[in-house]
Amino acid sequence: MSHALDTINRDHAHDPQAIIEWAFTQGQRPICTTNFRPFEAVILHMVTQVRQDIPVVWMDSGYNTDATYRCADEIIRMLDLNIVSFLPKRTRAHREALEGAMPGIDDPRHEAFTREVKIEPFERALGEMRPDVWFTALRAEDTPERARMQPVSMSADGLLKVAPLLHWSAKEMYAYLQAHGLPNNFDYFDPTKVEEKRECGLHLQH
Repeated sequence: MSHALDTINRDHAHDPQAIIEWAFTQGQRPICTTNFRPFEAVILHMVTQVRQDIPVVWMDSGYNTDATYRCADEIIRMLDLNIVSFLPKRTRAHREALEGAMPGIDDPRHEAFTREVKIEPFERALGEMRPDVWFTALRAEDTPERARMQPVSMSADGLLKVAPLLHWSAKEMYAYLQAHGLPNNFDYFDPTKVEEKRECGLHLQH
């Protein structure tokens, strides 16, 4: 398999559609994760063009902006997504009633907060869905860690991680949205990062 990955990464690094079509032949239980951040409609459109009913797994932290929720709803309807939501075990209202507002990035409680609202729901999703192929919209422009990744990789437990848009620029993403009449929204907030270019931890672990 490592030879096949090397070949795909070498020959199709800038051809997301080819990567997606190949990846769908590699497993029986594919998923695509989303957080409905800017440009997310690109990967959702691409994967559903190949397989309409792919489960689209949304880890909804409860901290999205109103604009993000409205945009998510529009994309879900437009693409008829097979959406599967995974939520933290406590609602935002419950957590804040006991612990107050979201901790800042340098607050010692921030790690536990990230685990509660993002990492635990994601690990629960993996446990329940048991995917063998995982599509993600990661891009090299996002963080230094992602710039060192390959579009296709295999985790230690045999999960094929596929980032077909890894080498696409924001300009290419925008052009795709325009070409296909897809909605976008820049009023997006990730409570586990707070700063741009900061890695949330989820992709460092998987």
